[in-house]
Amino acid sequence: MNFEFQEEHQLLRKTVRQFVDQEIIPNIAKWEEQGAFDKNVWKRLADLGLMGVCVPEKYGGSGMDYNSLAIVCEELERGDTAFRTAVSVHTGLNSMTLMQWGTEQQKQRYLTPQAKGEKIGAFGLTEPGAGSDVAAMSTVAVRDGDDYVLNGQKTWISLCDIADHFIVFAYTDKSKKHHGISAFIVERTMTGFSSKAIKGKYGIKSGNTGELFFDQMRVPKENLLGEEGEGFKIAMSSLDNGRFTVAAGAVGLSLACLEASVKYCHERETFGKEIGQHQLVQQMIAKMEAGLQMSRLLVYRVGELKNKGVRNTRETSLAKWQACDFANKAADDAVQIHGAYGYSDEYPVARYLRNSKAPVIYEGTREIHTIMQAEYVLGYREDKVLSQMLPKWPFEE
Repeated sequence: MNFEFQEEHQLLRKTVRQFVDQEIIPNIAKWEEQGAFDKNVWKRLADLGLMGVCVPEKYGGSGMDYNSLAIVCEELERGDTAFRTAVSVHTGLNSMTLMQWGTEQQKQRYLTPQAKGEKIGAFGLTEPGAGSDVAAMSTVAVRDGDDYVLNGQKTWISLCDIADHFIVFAYTDKSKKHHGISAFIVERTMTGFSSKAIKGKYGIKSGNTGELFFDQMRVPKENLLGEEGEGFKIAMSSLDNGRFTVAAGAVGLSLACLEASVKYCHERETFGKEIGQHQLVQQMIAKMEAGLQMSRLLVYRVGELKNKGVRNTRETSLAKWQACDFANKAADDAVQIHGAYGYSDEYPVARYLRNSKAPVIYEGTREIHTIMQAEYVLGYREDKVLSQMLPKWPFEE
């Protein structure tokens, strides 16, 4: 296994880091206060070619590998979780799903403008009564001539008021349970579609999150993604990409916590010396460093599996679970190191702590991933071979 990044990876990291330092960090406090996602950031990210990092060049992307996507997510979350989330949803959950499951016509119509940053994609799976239990969803799609008629609701959907396209899941045959779920490409402009932002979130305040509503919404049959009944399989493969980007982002959050804490350790003095010289503070710093390095190894191992086109559900689950847990603990310790100042908005660590909680919940709670890992070890769960469906890098033209 090669633990060295290529020159192109190092250049990409430098580019994104510079963007974050100049465009996001100086403005994030204002955006948090406003509680709004700044779409101008999206345009500047698109100008850098970061909206289609690992989408083939033939579809308007940069054609880079999966670890390049991880680098982008890591560095963006070092600035703020909201912007990593936007890339995770747009690229990891939507565009990569279109790349894997879409027809050539669907790729040309939706994937290409998304990879170029001309359109924004999102993902609609969670419902008020269906989160970890996907089969509990109530959204339905009924075939009517050349269309499907969708009725239902999705919630906690990132980019709900911003995205142009959504991959939405609905029952086409509820009697078949998981095997009766299908996936659809939905456009915001379709009659019967509406969205509403959720206000008063604990964290990721500069992100756009909310609900989608489908009221007799007609979707052309050409917008069925995959075949009828393949929706659950599509959703799970999508989550392999989404969870990968969440884990990579958590690495960036751990790094942000460590950098802020080290800086404060050298600035603040108690009992006649820098607080970094106190052993209990050093213990927290050491745990941050250990969590950061272990998370990175897990994440980039998954990236290499993805580059080879190998099924990685088990490894991705472990990386997502551990990296998000480490980031949550790092944020908690960062606030503790900052003392009373950590409990205010004068320093960024309070925001880190608020933001660190959401990734422990979405795209599989820590409890779900704990169960998954135990079932793999005990032999109750196994990965079926799907490698022939996974896009392998370098992507074939």
